[in-house]
Amino acid sequence: MTEIECDSPAGARRTILFVNAAHALDHFVLLIYPTAVIVVARDLGLDYGALIGLATGAFVAFGLFSLPFGWMADRIGRRRLLATFFIGCGLACCGVATAGGPIAIAAWLFVLGVFSAIYHPIGSSLLVSNAIRLGRTLGWNGVWGNIGAATASGVTALIAASFGWRVAFVVPGIVCLAAGLAYLLLTPPEAKRAADAKPSGAGGGARTSRTVALLAIFAVAIVAGGLTFNIATIAAPKAIDERLGLEIPIGVVGSLTTLVFVFGALTQIIVGRLIDRFSLPTIFAGVSVFQPIGLGLAAATTGPLMLLGLALAMAAIYGQVVVNDAMVARYVPADWRSRAFGIRYFLGFTASGFAAPLIAFLHGQGGFATVFACAAAFGFAVFAAALATLVASRGRFALAAAE
Repeated sequence: MTEIECDSPAGARRTILFVNAAHALDHFVLLIYPTAVIVVARDLGLDYGALIGLATGAFVAFGLFSLPFGWMADRIGRRRLLATFFIGCGLACCGVATAGGPIAIAAWLFVLGVFSAIYHPIGSSLLVSNAIRLGRTLGWNGVWGNIGAATASGVTALIAASFGWRVAFVVPGIVCLAAGLAYLLLTPPEAKRAADAKPSGAGGGARTSRTVALLAIFAVAIVAGGLTFNIATIAAPKAIDERLGLEIPIGVVGSLTTLVFVFGALTQIIVGRLIDRFSLPTIFAGVSVFQPIGLGLAAATTGPLMLLGLALAMAAIYGQVVVNDAMVARYVPADWRSRAFGIRYFLGFTASGFAAPLIAFLHGQGGFATVFACAAAFGFAVFAAALATLVASRGRFALAAAE
């Protein structure tokens, strides 16, 4: 089965709308547990370190299954897979709500991770295929994902505090199921086509040697970036609760975490606009430098300065996501794009899946100062890879946009 896309501008716009909504829900459902665990710990009488590790399977599956789903796109169809994402995540969220103990929670979180893995290789490919201006479309898609991550802590905290942690999973589960039904009803059947539509600046085919060189250079950045992403997003709610220096209710903790994530959303809009105007390697180097700076500040300080460090780091982390997606869209041939996105997210999310046990271990050794210091080291690795990409782009391995 050849790759397919919507057969009308209206259909493309609706597809992009649902892809954006899927991005928001994808990050939302995966970040329910890191906030809900604060309440779960009280209900089950277990400590944070023991319970946060239960999310390991979800985040490992989130990356591990990106690869097969990227390959399945050509056989099953991207529209069917995205519908499966909505429905599967909805059912998995409801399943977590029925869990009676740690083993059941871990099992259902793993199932949630499997279905969540569908979005990035499939949604990113659909987005690029239907985009007119690549940078702007990727930037706004990133904002939707960041909104999902940003609101997860606040919404989960409010629901869990008022109705319990189980309801905090049921409500988004129902939203996912409703979104899946709406997607099937409101988007047109996909029509076969010969090649992807060309977003401005996205290009068409690329020489294999340059594609391989690009992926090799980005491998370190993708793996290290995946770790900084998950360490920051998973640890943020508890770090704010523990290191802000104030006795505040869980609802306020969630709201402050949301504000930190929203700062990242603003960066994605800016980065998206820059992508349509400037060199991608230059943008990558400029954005990534704030990862080690922000995470280092969060490690060394408490209170408002810690919040500032987290905000800077989150801005750089989310900005990097937009740049990485643009690199794949611009330099990878269209007929390999779903698989390339699958590889990209397989590397990043599989590595990031180990963030939860790493947080549990490091938190036990030296608290969140040690957690963020380790994250800062990964952030420096991202910056080093970005500098290497910038140097390569100006030398004999210069990357060429696909044609």
